[in-house]
Amino acid sequence: MSIQEPGYPEDLRGQVDAYLAELAYSHRAETAGLEAAMRYSLLAGGKRIRPVLCLATARALGLAGAVLLPTAAALELIHTYSLIHDDLPAMDDDALRRGRPTSHVAHGEDVAILAGDALFAEAIRLIAERQEGEPSGVLAAIREIATATGVDGMVGGQYVDVTGESDASPEALRLLHSLKTGRLITASVCSTLVLSGAPERQEAGLRRFASELGILFQIVDDILDVTGSDEELGKPHGSDERHGKLTYVSLFGLDRARQLAAESREQARRALEEADGETTTLSAIAEFIYTRQS
Repeated sequence: MSIQEPGYPEDLRGQVDAYLAELAYSHRAETAGLEAAMRYSLLAGGKRIRPVLCLATARALGLAGAVLLPTAAALELIHTYSLIHDDLPAMDDDALRRGRPTSHVAHGEDVAILAGDALFAEAIRLIAERQEGEPSGVLAAIREIATATGVDGMVGGQYVDVTGESDASPEALRLLHSLKTGRLITASVCSTLVLSGAPERQEAGLRRFASELGILFQIVDDILDVTGSDEELGKPHGSDERHGKLTYVSLFGLDRARQLAAESREQARRALEEADGETTTLSAIAEFIYTRQS
């Protein structure tokens, strides 16, 4: 296996963007405004890391990535729903996302909540209706993604975050972010694994990679919240500190957080070395996530 870094896979991002742009949700005039609110946030840009991970995993397994586009797109719908709800006044109360007004600022708090709800439901429908494969594999992918989103995943992590239901220990911090951020990133890889029926040894290495990548993403995100500018981030920086949240920077300090990011990156790379297949694209995504901090 080669681990040379080809750069971020813009070709995969392009496939995802084109597919997302073609999706339609409303079939009656009365709900056209809801679709407009959904598309406002969904098509606001970004690197599409979760769906790109899905397609890059397919590439590592020797599959045609286009076959996985329904599942990849569903992951982005769910991620977008989470951002809409994160930005609400009752949560982080942010007015900017990706350089423009957040959903509740642009469309009102009530419509923003509904847009997020609809994006999650439409994500599940998208996989159920359009994802090719053995029915058992499609069901397993839905289960993987729904679990990563729910109480034992992203929403559970968000609950721990907003209620402070954890102590200020390294173990508690890792658990918090493995749920809040890591589970959906892990599902971006693992949904492809269950759809493809990957061999056990290959699956084990890719699952370890995905789990470590989720932690790396959050460490770097915590660093950028301190070091990045509003223009670079597309949203107000320093949000975590304003809300008194437990982060890798608040617990360990900036220098140690950077060391932890480097250690996590190395763990992710080692996991990839244990997986068979063409994993250069996955390696490039990990490198991109790591170098965001610089």
